[in-house]
Amino acid sequence: MAKLKKKYVCQQCGCTAPRWQGQCADCGEWNTLIEEAGETVFSAKHDLSRGGRKITLSRLDSDIPTPKRIGSQVAELDRVLGGGIVPGSAILMGGDPGIGKSTLLLQAAAEMARKGGNIVYISGEEAADQVRLRGKRLGLADAPIHLAAATSVRDILSTLQAVDNVQMLVIDSIQTMHSDRIEGAPGTVSQVRASAQELIRYAKESGTALMLVGHVTKDGAIAGPRVLEHMVDTVLSFEGERSHQYRILRSIKNRFGATDEIGVFAMESEGLVEVANPSSLFLTQRQSDVPGAVVFPALEGTRPVLVEIQALTVKLASGATPRRAVVGWDNGRLAMILAVLEARCGLNFTSCEVYLNIAGGYRVQDPAADLAVAAALISALADKPLPNDAIYFGEIALSGEVRAVAHQNIRLREAGKLGFAKAVSPIAKSANTSSATDNGSANSPVSVQMIDRLAKLVDHIFSND
Repeated sequence: MAKLKKKYVCQQCGCTAPRWQGQCADCGEWNTLIEEAGETVFSAKHDLSRGGRKITLSRLDSDIPTPKRIGSQVAELDRVLGGGIVPGSAILMGGDPGIGKSTLLLQAAAEMARKGGNIVYISGEEAADQVRLRGKRLGLADAPIHLAAATSVRDILSTLQAVDNVQMLVIDSIQTMHSDRIEGAPGTVSQVRASAQELIRYAKESGTALMLVGHVTKDGAIAGPRVLEHMVDTVLSFEGERSHQYRILRSIKNRFGATDEIGVFAMESEGLVEVANPSSLFLTQRQSDVPGAVVFPALEGTRPVLVEIQALTVKLASGATPRRAVVGWDNGRLAMILAVLEARCGLNFTSCEVYLNIAGGYRVQDPAADLAVAAALISALADKPLPNDAIYFGEIALSGEVRAVAHQNIRLREAGKLGFAKAVSPIAKSANTSSATDNGSANSPVSVQMIDRLAKLVDHIFSND
């Protein structure tokens, strides 16, 4: 019998090498190559002379009806998925330990089962009784979900062959699954790839929606081979700090919908509760005017979320090195705003420590936050509070110009609904700033003060007594 060849697989990118080396040649990571046994089943070369099974070809313009989406009965999850779960799709959900991935999927599975769906929940980390105990705590004990605790992919697929019309299959988690076709321990690159491939093949052939829970590394990336994210149809990221109440579900990849939508949940004693008005989580109750506090209307997909940006400046003694601390925003972006304020507006931050915080633990990625951050910094430096009923948004260029941003009318309408009366924003590119996606007119109860240069904002704040 021929000796089984060994190979070394990078645990970061999945690249294989014939011998061990300190650095992966593909991704450049160090000490990530681990020895694994070669493939035991698919190692033989394909012999095309034997012929293969003919596949059925269909036309893109054919009249075959597209599959209807399945409602998960969780509105925030359906929003992120683009309107519901597509039958036969594979969805991968990653997140930090204890963030609520299993809780969210168990709640969605329970609601679907109560509506008559045939749902199978396979746990590789907990016993079935432990899942029942968690379901009882969440008030889901009456949901007719099929539970099992298993890690063998062969056993799972053999069992599912005898179950008809499985609407959704939940695997918690993919890193615990093991395929006997591949040598190696569960969680290795080859095992995760092989297990996911077999489960996805079952989902595509049977039309069952597949939900995979994925572990993440310390950097926040989904553990295992990067090819796993390419294999699935949708990649979701469940974010949030365990010390905070809120949780945000983001779509990183979605073949059946947009990737800029978010779903907002609040962690309560009875589980995850949907938040219809996310702005209520991120706006603090300001009883008095405080310098350095500014409200910014962030846009996540089609959903505006009002958040509070807080800035604090502290004068330093001569010769001390100033500190820059940022929570919830990009460090490099803050450095750019400070440079523009110093070079174009004549303000001096070199002798100050600067602290910037997004209230509620929210992380802002919208470039329209530039003007709100600048307003908070100017207000903190001048020690002059800004109006409580005003919002600020706009993108700042290195020249000090304030540029227009997308969907200004959506931001203004959301601010008007929450009682804000004023807005400081850039001059729109045209007289009609609404677009086909704004779903409304430009009429808004918010009075808008338009500025084109950052220096005008500085003059307005410093001259406001």
